Amino acid sequence: MIDLRQLEALRAVGSEGSVARAARRLGWSQPTVDYHLRNLDRLVGAPLLQRSTRGSAPTPAGALMLERAAEILTLADRALVDVRSLAEAGHVRLRFGTFPTAAARLLPSIAAQVSEWGIELDATLEEVAPLVAHVNQRELDAVLVYSVPGYDLPFRSDVSTTEVLRDPLQLAVPESHPLASRESIDRATLVALSQERWLLGATRNDPMDSVVVDAFAEAGRTIDVSIRTDDFSVMLGMIAAGMSIGLVPKLASGSVQPGVALLPIDDPAFARSILIAAPGEGAGREPSPAVRRLAAAVRHAIEVLD
Repeated sequence: MIDLRQLEALRAVGSEGSVARAARRLGWSQPTVDYHLRNLDRLVGAPLLQRSTRGSAPTPAGALMLERAAEILTLADRALVDVRSLAEAGHVRLRFGTFPTAAARLLPSIAAQVSEWGIELDATLEEVAPLVAHVNQRELDAVLVYSVPGYDLPFRSDVSTTEVLRDPLQLAVPESHPLASRESIDRATLVALSQERWLLGATRNDPMDSVVVDAFAEAGRTIDVSIRTDDFSVMLGMIAAGMSIGLVPKLASGSVQPGVALLPIDDPAFARSILIAAPGEGAGREPSPAVRRLAAAVRHAIEVLD
């Protein structure tokens, strides 16, 4: 079994470039550093460092072990912080990121629920792309994001995802629009709206916008984007004023906006998947118990909305 001191020795040598400087950084003797490195080599079955008179550099196997060592040592440090926090104050802190629409509708209920389980949230509100980057770099413990069919998010292989909601997309049109009286529309009707002025999100290449843009492209049509905003309340107001049409997720629509008709789309591609994503732990890459509690709180918040 790997001894964390072996990983600390390897990390220090990787940072300092020599065993002697690594020993000074760690406050250990040089023979102690060598001892842990030799044991790690023996455990792996291959040398992890290439040594020369100019210093020490990782071998290909050593580079991979250094990458994993950084993750393991970070998790070990985080475990100590969390457990000490729980023991001393009765709570665990989670660095949690979410996109703004979900924050507005769900975050108060989520925070209230997890607080009953001794979990305190440090919340960050950002769009999907930076949230994915933060959780990949383990700068956040969990994120609530969304994707759509055919547009996978670029998570690292060690990040686990759990779907908590399949959120249908609806076509939002002014009540005066010829389609407003429909109960629903199909894909062909949607892509026939190429002469309409469309409202899309301010974030370029947002997966939710890509669904409609690509649907138009597959039909040999282009979409006329006249307005861009990520604020759904602003979006619905502009649509009610007859300035544009657009897609609105059911989660974001809330109560019916005066002057707006919301039409379900009879195509499963027009739905977004709301996901909890978090770095996995252990051999099974399962999310931590605190993150699993967080996922349960998100589901509860969604059920309360319904």
